[in-house]
Amino acid sequence: MNGHKVQVRVRYGETDQMGVVYHGSYVPYFEIGRVEWLRDKGVSYKKLEESGVALPIVSMQLNYKKSARYDDLLTVTTILQKYSGVKIEFDCEICNENQELLTTAHFILVFVDTKNGKPIVPPRYILDILNK
Repeated sequence: MNGHKVQVRVRYGETDQMGVVYHGSYVPYFEIGRVEWLRDKGVSYKKLEESGVALPIVSMQLNYKKSARYDDLLTVTTILQKYSGVKIEFDCEICNENQELLTTAHFILVFVDTKNGKPIVPPRYILDILNK
């Protein structure tokens, strides 16, 4: 799987008493991956929101294969799968330091106007990135 990669170290607070990453902790890891995917393309999510555009998740599917553990160094890979109109879709995966696949995910996000919450076509500079 090609795509943008970012590393994240598992913190103690993201685990249960056995040192295994709590299932809900994976969603923020994937968020880091998507935000860094945008940054790698020259887009600051903060500036995107300041310009009146947000990207909320409307659908997510996670598949857990193996557990991550406290202090593991994880690699989050994010790939733009599809863009159409107001929607953008990403396929993602998390691997550990041994390159073992731990979790896969698929996210659908929608560009929305922060003032009224309605879906919008993304700004031209975003379209240019998506159409490359």
